[in-house]
Amino acid sequence: MADETNHNQAGEVAPSTVDKQAPSVAEEHAPSTDSPEATDLPTANAPDPKAATPEDNPNAAKPAAVPPKREKPAAAKAATAEKATDATAEKPAAAAKAAKKEKAPSVEDKPFVEFIEQDYLPALQKAIAQQGVQDLQVSFAKQKVPITGFESAEECWQIIGSWSEIGKRQFNLYFPEEDIQGKKGFSCNEGKNPSTLESFLIDERKITLDLLVYGLVQRLGGQKWLGRN
Repeated sequence: MADETNHNQAGEVAPSTVDKQAPSVAEEHAPSTDSPEATDLPTANAPDPKAATPEDNPNAAKPAAVPPKREKPAAAKAATAEKATDATAEKPAAAAKAAKKEKAPSVEDKPFVEFIEQDYLPALQKAIAQQGVQDLQVSFAKQKVPITGFESAEECWQIIGSWSEIGKRQFNLYFPEEDIQGKKGFSCNEGKNPSTLESFLIDERKITLDLLVYGLVQRLGGQKWLGRN
């Protein structure tokens, strides 16, 4: 029988028992290649499931579904419509209340001729009568200014007052702009045509019924035509 070759003599290193068993142990614990197995180890080519879209990666995280908006029940819709109708109906009512609270237009806001005839003349006659003039005659007319030098001037509205307690006394109050807030003039005479046209209430910012009456009574009193004068 031939002698077995001594590995030590041939210069080779004999494999140990561990080396002989290592391949079988490694194969026993190695994962099978027949079926894929998931792993938590990230790879360089695998996309982030959170960053990728479903189109790029089927395993990508899908956004949370937004629940559809619920429509209001019919009763809620009817209540909302009713409130809107009530709010619309309240607006005209509020406007009407505000209109009632507004002050009524003053007599000075009337048309010029209407104010003079209905308000000023009666108030003026009463005020002058209280000063002792019993036979006052007052008229309101649109005519020429009866003063020398104004013959070519246009006609204007005038209040003409006269009485004959002591001689013939007459005054004229002129409204060339047909507006109590506009320019006004005054003239007076005793038995002859007036020679001077004066400005009347030119420093007053706003003319009222009482101011018109008071101003004329004061001017006639300055002429010493009222009372015992």
